[in-house]
Amino acid sequence: MTSSSGPRRTPKRAKKTSHRKHLLWQLPILTALLGSGVWFVYSAHETTQVSVPPAAAIPVVKVSNPVQRDVDVRLGAVGQFSAINRVELRAQVGGTLSEIQFEDGQIVQKGDLLFVIDRRPYEIKLAQAKAQLETAKSRRDLANNQLERVQSLRKSGWSTQETLDQRVSEQQAAQAAIDDAQSRIRDAELDLEYTRVTAPFTGRIGARQVSIGGLIAGSRAATSPTTLLATLVSLDPIYLDFDMSEQDYLTFQRERQKRNGRLANKVEASLSDETAFNYQGTLDFIDNAVNRSSGTIHARATFKNADLFLAPGQFARMRFGLTPSAPALLVPDAAVLADQSAHIVLTVGENNVVVPKTVQLGDLRGGLRVIRSGLTPSDKVVIDGIPTARPGSPVLPNSAKINLVFNQAHD
Repeated sequence: MTSSSGPRRTPKRAKKTSHRKHLLWQLPILTALLGSGVWFVYSAHETTQVSVPPAAAIPVVKVSNPVQRDVDVRLGAVGQFSAINRVELRAQVGGTLSEIQFEDGQIVQKGDLLFVIDRRPYEIKLAQAKAQLETAKSRRDLANNQLERVQSLRKSGWSTQETLDQRVSEQQAAQAAIDDAQSRIRDAELDLEYTRVTAPFTGRIGARQVSIGGLIAGSRAATSPTTLLATLVSLDPIYLDFDMSEQDYLTFQRERQKRNGRLANKVEASLSDETAFNYQGTLDFIDNAVNRSSGTIHARATFKNADLFLAPGQFARMRFGLTPSAPALLVPDAAVLADQSAHIVLTVGENNVVVPKTVQLGDLRGGLRVIRSGLTPSDKVVIDGIPTARPGSPVLPNSAKINLVFNQAHD
C-alpha cells in the first residue's frame, strides 16, 4: 500500500518552517539594536561638537596720546554769596505801628523812611521834659537871688555862715535839677526819633513782618523781647564765601612762599547756569585756622554787583590761579578711573597689553582733566572701550583723536 510504504516528509518541512519563524522574530530586535547604536554614535558626535567652546574675542579699544597745552595751576571750589551787611530791623520803642513806607523786596537807600510808630505818646513825654526844665530854671533863679541876699547880709554881719551854706546848697541843687531836666529832654527826643525806623544802609529789604495797627514791642538796650519788622541786606559789593581743603590750602601757601607772599588775588566765578566765568572778584580773607572736623579752611572773596544781579544765598563755582601758564597733559575726564583713594588711567603698552597708571589730577579744562603727574606725552591712553579693557589683558588698539574744546579764558 502506498500510504503505508512511502517515506514520511512532514517532520522535515515543519522544522524548516519553525526555523524561518525564529529568524523573523529576531529581525526586528536586530534592527532596533542597530538603530540605537547609530543614534548613540551620532548623538555622541554632536555632543562632542557642541561642547567645544569658541575662542574668546580680543576687545577693541580706541587710544590716543594725551593733549599737550599750556595751562596755569588753579584752585577751584563751590562757594555761596552772602551780604556784607545784614540787619534785622527791630523797634527800639514800643507803640502802635502807624505807617509802612516801602514795598516788599524794594531797593531802599540809606536814610529812607521805612516804618513809623505812633508818635503822640513820645511827643507828650518830650513836652513833660521841657516843662520840668522850665520849673528847674525857675528854682535856680530863686536860689540865685536868695544866695545873693545872704551874701550881702553876711558881709554886713546880719547873717550867719550856716545860712550862707544852706543857700549855696539850694543854688547847686537847682542847677542839678536843670541838668536832669535837659537830659530827660534829650531822652524824650531820642525816643521820638526812634518812632521813625529808617534804612541804616542801601540794600534790598525783605517782606514786612508786621501790619499797620499792630502793637510793636521795642527796647533800646534789647533787655526785653522786641518785634522783628523786616530784614535788610546790602548787595553791592557782595561776598563769596567758600572752603578750601587742607591740600589746596597747602598748595596755596607754598605758592605764596615761592613768590614772597605776592600771590595773585584775582578770583573768577560762574553761576550754576553758566559755563563761562564772567564775574571777577578779589580774594580778601582767609581764616586763621583749619576746621578740625571738616579739614577745610574758610576763605572769602569780594565781588562788585553794580547791577544787583547777584543775591545772597546763591551758589557759584569759583577759581583762582596760583602759577603762570606752563605745559601740561590733558585727557578726557571719562578716561580717569577711581581706584580707592587714588586715580588711574588705562594705557596700552608693549604687545598691546593694558597697563594702568596712577596719576595726580588737576582741574577740568573744557571737559578735559589736567594730569599733574603719572603720564608721559607718548603714552597711549584708552579713551573708548574702557569697560572691556582689563589690566594685564591684550587688546586691539585703534588710534583716535581727543575732541578738544579748550579755552584758557573760560574753561
